[in-house]
Amino acid sequence: MSDIRPAPITVPSVRASKRRDGHEPLVMVTAYDAPGARIADAAGVDLILVGDSVANNVLGYEDTLQVTINDMVHHTAAVARAKPRPLIVADLPWLSYHIDAADTVRNAAALIRAGAGAVKLEGGRKRVLMIEALVAAEIPVMGHLGLTPQSVHTMGGYRVQGKDDAAAEGLAADAKAIAAAGCFAIVIEGVPEGLGAAITQVLDIPTIGIGAGPDCDGQVLVFHDLLGLNAATPKFVRRYAELAGLATDALAAYAADVRSGAFPSDAEVYH
Repeated sequence: MSDIRPAPITVPSVRASKRRDGHEPLVMVTAYDAPGARIADAAGVDLILVGDSVANNVLGYEDTLQVTINDMVHHTAAVARAKPRPLIVADLPWLSYHIDAADTVRNAAALIRAGAGAVKLEGGRKRVLMIEALVAAEIPVMGHLGLTPQSVHTMGGYRVQGKDDAAAEGLAADAKAIAAAGCFAIVIEGVPEGLGAAITQVLDIPTIGIGAGPDCDGQVLVFHDLLGLNAATPKFVRRYAELAGLATDALAAYAADVRSGAFPSDAEVYH
């Protein structure tokens, strides 16, 4: 058996992964630390998203607005230390790319220095100038449209977007604009499946869906959702395991063994 490790997945290879051209769907999952990155790598995913969703999945916040660029640098570096084969994409958090282009490039550069291969930002036409500045600085950018969690207050909660003709046309125009600005891929979240399919069809770059139907060029889910580590999950999540229950049972068994004197045994002590 060869010990040669497959080459890392790159931005150009992701950019070229349109299903209509015969490519397999892209598989993306979040990870926020080295153990999560190692698991995702061993599972064979294509992209690891160090999402600002670390806020509510790891850090205990109610939304993603609380994390800072320093938080994202910290978690991106932890993922990168695992040296995973998948492309690492790091989220630019709220207000790290909203002020001016120089601030945007500076914050994105911090994520690249921490080990990301690309950054992701939310929003459509209003983000074109920032995307162009990042691309000019040789920083690959992934877009994010539809239900954008950083806009939770503007949207009035986590609601499906693009449900009427005007909203759908606006999202399609946003997708075309940020693709033209230089995004190499776009996450589409929380839209009707027909809109996800229509945007995917008109773009030459891949779309990665999350609650956007089966016709996108790939799919992304949150690590803690698909593994059953969160108590409640959105409709679009398929839970592939129930690890929270298994972990609780394991810790309860450990606690019982300690209290009964069964742990540690003779095999677990030094002589």
